[in-house]
Amino acid sequence: MKKSIGARTFAAPSPVWVVGTYDADGRPNMMTAAWGGICCSRPPCVYVSLREATYSHGNILSRGAYTVSIPGEEYWREADYAGIASGRDTDKFEDTALTPARSGAVDAPYVDEYPLVLECKLKEVVDLGLHTMFVGEIIDVKADQDVLTDERPDLQKIKPILFGSGDRGYHSVGSRIGDAFTNRTPLK
Repeated sequence: MKKSIGARTFAAPSPVWVVGTYDADGRPNMMTAAWGGICCSRPPCVYVSLREATYSHGNILSRGAYTVSIPGEEYWREADYAGIASGRDTDKFEDTALTPARSGAVDAPYVDEYPLVLECKLKEVVDLGLHTMFVGEIIDVKADQDVLTDERPDLQKIKPILFGSGDRGYHSVGSRIGDAFTNRTPLK
């Protein structure tokens, strides 16, 4: 029997994405966001939802762009730090020894060490309450060669970090359990 635990943000899992922006002075900034996902196939779009209090919120509005860098599990500490410290007060790239790379597609930096990057042009802004949803059209995707299988990002090679909002912990991806879009037989 299921127990009601109230209206909470317990969708599981959530991605651990590092959102890259430039501030008004052109200084690269990054912040970790777990409220995000794919929201459209054509044009390809993703969203990130950020609180207005974050430094990145204003940067996205002023620059009209952001990147989503997807860290591998070995970078969970750096990703955690990027979500705690504020770019108003410190240089998070310097603090983590990560490298800001200039996007060739949008006006935002990405984390060079992370294996997969989505470069996004701001398409829509939706005020949801505590968070603002930034819908970004994916202009380009960059991937390290060693995380590709048949020219597509391979989850088992990327080893992205997952966030469990229920236990407030970081998790790794488990093993592949099957091929998608193959079961056409009713299950009884």
